[in-house]
Amino acid sequence: MKKTICALICFWLSILLGTRGEESKNAKLLDLDTFMEMESVGSPAISPDGKQIIFTRTWVDKMADRYNSNLWIVDVEGKRLRELTPGNWRDTSPLWSPDGKKITFISDRDGTSQIHVMWLDTREVAQLTHVENTPGSLSWSPDGKSLAFTMFIPDEKPILSVKLPRKPKGAKWAEPAIIIDRLSWRSDGRGPLPKGDSHIFIIDAEVGGTPSQLTSGDYSHSDPEWSADGSKIYFSAIRKPEPEYQQGDSEIYSVDIKTLEVKALTDRKGPDRGPLVSPDGKWIAYTGYDDKNYTSHLSDIYLMDAAGENKRLLAGKLPNSPSSLVWALDSSGVYYLMAEKGESNAHFVALDGRIKKITEGIQFLTGLSVSRGGQAAAVLSTFHRPGYLITFNLAKPAVLKLVVDLNQDVLAGVKLGEVEELWYKSADGWDIQGWLIKPAEFDPAKKYPLLLWIHGGPWAMYNVAFNWEWQNFAANGYAVLYTNPRGSTGYGQDFVNGIHYSYPGKDYDDLMAGVDAAIAKGFIDKDNLFVCGGSGGGVLTAWIVGHTNRFRAAVSMRPVINWHSFVGTTDGHMWYRQFKKYPWEDPMEYAVRSPLHYVANVTTPTMIMTGEEDLRTPIGQSEEYYRALKMLKKETLLVRMPEEYHGWRRPSHRLLQQLYLREWFEKYQVKESGEK
Repeated sequence: MKKTICALICFWLSILLGTRGEESKNAKLLDLDTFMEMESVGSPAISPDGKQIIFTRTWVDKMADRYNSNLWIVDVEGKRLRELTPGNWRDTSPLWSPDGKKITFISDRDGTSQIHVMWLDTREVAQLTHVENTPGSLSWSPDGKSLAFTMFIPDEKPILSVKLPRKPKGAKWAEPAIIIDRLSWRSDGRGPLPKGDSHIFIIDAEVGGTPSQLTSGDYSHSDPEWSADGSKIYFSAIRKPEPEYQQGDSEIYSVDIKTLEVKALTDRKGPDRGPLVSPDGKWIAYTGYDDKNYTSHLSDIYLMDAAGENKRLLAGKLPNSPSSLVWALDSSGVYYLMAEKGESNAHFVALDGRIKKITEGIQFLTGLSVSRGGQAAAVLSTFHRPGYLITFNLAKPAVLKLVVDLNQDVLAGVKLGEVEELWYKSADGWDIQGWLIKPAEFDPAKKYPLLLWIHGGPWAMYNVAFNWEWQNFAANGYAVLYTNPRGSTGYGQDFVNGIHYSYPGKDYDDLMAGVDAAIAKGFIDKDNLFVCGGSGGGVLTAWIVGHTNRFRAAVSMRPVINWHSFVGTTDGHMWYRQFKKYPWEDPMEYAVRSPLHYVANVTTPTMIMTGEEDLRTPIGQSEEYYRALKMLKKETLLVRMPEEYHGWRRPSHRLLQQLYLREWFEKYQVKESGEK
């Protein structure tokens, strides 16, 4: 009784003092501070004997405003967790040697990314390379004596031979001009690209030294994989005339280590990539598809023998492209991860083509790694739990054992919004999947503002994994709706083709039907609807406000606004394939599919947010839309993130995005009085 009276007194005092709400947020809800404290698990690599797991532990360096990562090791029981590579740098791509005595990884600890090796018995680390360009795609030789990797090699041959007059002594002349003769000459996240190609190298895994280059020519090579006897390396490439015009038509090749002879093993129209040699050395599994000129293709799993003969489809007509392929120890088939209908689980396809689902559950698995004895490691995430390290035995996959959870302390006692799955019919009868997050402090007697958050791609898939941004909106009293409209992956090729040559289009109907389905739940305030999205989601956000006025406010992040100008200025030329004709052949097709075409219809206050260095959807796209809205005296703002590409690399900018979104929506939210 005394506790009850004290509680009531404290309750009313908190209201009178105006502190209860703030204390509630600090004590129970997902606040901004949690973002900087959360860590992530990645790149799990289980030892060959299945007893230990190495993984990357990524954390926020608050002083440098960047993400750093180190390597940690833990036994599969989760009892001995130890840091292997402490320091304020990025260690990535850990890979066990075949005998389990060493690991190799890439680190930027000296300011450049280099290959390192660590002897696990002594924890000694040696830097194997001192190369000028970043190595990648590490692969151990079967005997553990060598490493294969890829590295970019610049082509320094002059395009035009010109020479200025001799510069006077002490003169400060401008930097020379940059001459471009390629179809694509820059890449988002990297900036301007030097001319050149990626080649395959090998290096001594014990002493390092000068890497030996195995491939040559004006072609880029990827996915190196050793043959079982170590005499060859298989890889993916487009070793054909004018390869940049044949993007997406890669083949599998082999290169002889001694003679450097290159042999093509596949030859169909469409990409073949990711060769994976079976333990017995007889088979090569790989992924790809027959090019049918779709705007987006899903990949299948194929099989051929080690000589490149007897090719056949192993697993086709999958709901999504498979990932994390791993051979069974007895070479009886291939394990892989499949993202389907918002979930990701492990599957197995036998050599006879029979497919079996290995794991079950409303969960999202990534980074599958399998030991010789069938012990597996992966990262698992759910609605209310950020990715954590698990292990399970492929013979008993129902038992998923937690090994490391880095965010239990951060989320302890935090109240998160409950998530409900939605299946609903679109305007033309298509079945669409989505999820609705309730406000963290949900009261069924109240009505809540709804935020529709649209994914990019557009060929991507929202899933059941934890999302900090959405849960933070739930902590601030919003319901959040996220859906997979047609064009999304995870539902088969026909669903992907739902926006073939018609994006944006009926995906708009799918999104609006999702909003209607959320409102039908009874707790959504239909006068307080908001919408946002990035990249492809930014396109659809701008499209939505040009086609309806049902939203109170919108934020279009990193959008495409004018397809006519976009396809020639983005960092890749493949976007031309999203249209039946080139823009100079049918400019109206580009116009009617551009949000800019409908800007005069906009009545919704619309903020545009973009990175100043964005090369995927260049800042000019956002500026075009902002200028048009301002010319028409619409309510708008342009938010430019300095030194950011297509997506925010700086942790503080990710937080700023969240704050700008919340501030913009709060500004236009209708309060109970009916006023903003």
